[in-house]
Amino acid sequence: MTTTAETTFDAFDPAHRADPYPVYRKARDAGALLPFSLGDVPVTLITRYEECAAVLTGADWGHGYAAGISPFRDAVAAIPGSFVRMDPPEHGRLRGLVNKAFTPRTVADMVPLADRVVTELVDAAMERGELDVLNDLAVPLAVAMIPGRLLGADPADGELFRRWQLAIARGSDPDSLLDDEAMAERSVAAREVMEYFAALITRKRAHPTPDLLSDLIAAEQSGDSLSGPEVLGLCLLLLVAGMETSINLIGNGMLALLRNPAQQELLRGRPELIPAAIDEMLRYDAPTQFTLRVALADTEVGGRVFRRGEGVIVLTASAGRDDRVYPDADTFDITRYHGTRPARRHLGFSLGLHFCVGAPLARIEAETALRTLLDRTRDLTLATETVSYRPSLIHRGLLSLPVTLS
Repeated sequence: MTTTAETTFDAFDPAHRADPYPVYRKARDAGALLPFSLGDVPVTLITRYEECAAVLTGADWGHGYAAGISPFRDAVAAIPGSFVRMDPPEHGRLRGLVNKAFTPRTVADMVPLADRVVTELVDAAMERGELDVLNDLAVPLAVAMIPGRLLGADPADGELFRRWQLAIARGSDPDSLLDDEAMAERSVAAREVMEYFAALITRKRAHPTPDLLSDLIAAEQSGDSLSGPEVLGLCLLLLVAGMETSINLIGNGMLALLRNPAQQELLRGRPELIPAAIDEMLRYDAPTQFTLRVALADTEVGGRVFRRGEGVIVLTASAGRDDRVYPDADTFDITRYHGTRPARRHLGFSLGLHFCVGAPLARIEAETALRTLLDRTRDLTLATETVSYRPSLIHRGLLSLPVTLS
């Protein structure tokens, strides 16, 4: 927590986990750039849309780990070859290779699998008359799509994938916001998951299968500038970031729809609004709340000069509620991104060089889950008065989301 004459920013306090948005609003009202401390590291909070977008798209901003100038702990230092931590030109090289394998056709070919998995899960839920949207739908769908289909792993290992993914995602929060147990779980999960995928990569080198991982291995073996450690790093990136984003998009988005029954009814009558509804879900309650950046050179944002090596926390979730850009920003409106004059592009998948590579796949998962639930039911009702959130701060996600189906 940091106190200034203008404001107290305590959105990272567990007391605000259920709803950090009023604290974000106070921060925005106090200023676009606010001083803050992560432990003993002085940084700046970027609270408003325009300044957040400027940092995310600015060529003078990045991660600074390779240059040794970042004030932040390298959250993925234990994961070799992860381009999440890289700056140009290394980032562009790896991103380009992933894009070659992660083509629009690859993503489109996964639509039938998403349809089949969601249909089976919803059929089972209809028989019960109830569904935990998180654990009975979003999690098994993500397991089937990412480690199961993209990486060619055994979906029966879903519980392992989920445990590893949660521990590493939680561990991506700044160390000053973690306790000793969370940091220990992060270390154990990173070691175990790397051992798992190293063995899987060895098997696929000997016996390729029709999946993205085999394509990445083929790129490595053809001398296409992709090393063995980089293949491993990409596996872990897809597992952790890919699963966490899609799971929490479905959970947070469905919760917004359940808490706004008029919007649910509108969407039932106008299913063509589903893509726009997904964008509004990403703006309104994003699965990723903030990201970290470092000035790679002296640069200016919001009227202030940042020196090379200075760190910022880019509060993308706060930007999504900025009334300067989104009128009535605290209102969930599924028509906001529909029509000839849609709202400004949200930051739910970031912007710039680090725009989420798995965004098209996350959208497919969310749209398929939403469309099937609305098609197969007359009404969806939240089956609890309160919901609880996981302790992660960068990644915002529910523990469960029980609903009654009718």
